[in-house]
Amino acid sequence: MNFHLEVEQEDDGRWLAEVIQLPGALAYGASAAEAMAKAEALALRALAEQLEHGEAAPVTINIVLPTAA
Repeated sequence: MNFHLEVEQEDDGRWLAEVIQLPGALAYGASAAEAMAKAEALALRALAEQLEHGEAAPVTINIVLPTAA
């Protein structure tokens, strides 16, 4: 399973990171790195929930971060 993160800075200065493969999985942070870390943790929590409830099978996980943020 590949998770791709997109990150952008909002007009108010906050950073927003989104996990493209998980609709609604986004997180804000004071920096790009903070937003990406929160989004990555959210993606892993969502996958853990799916595994615990038998909604997904164990898979190899790759997380792709933007090259520049």
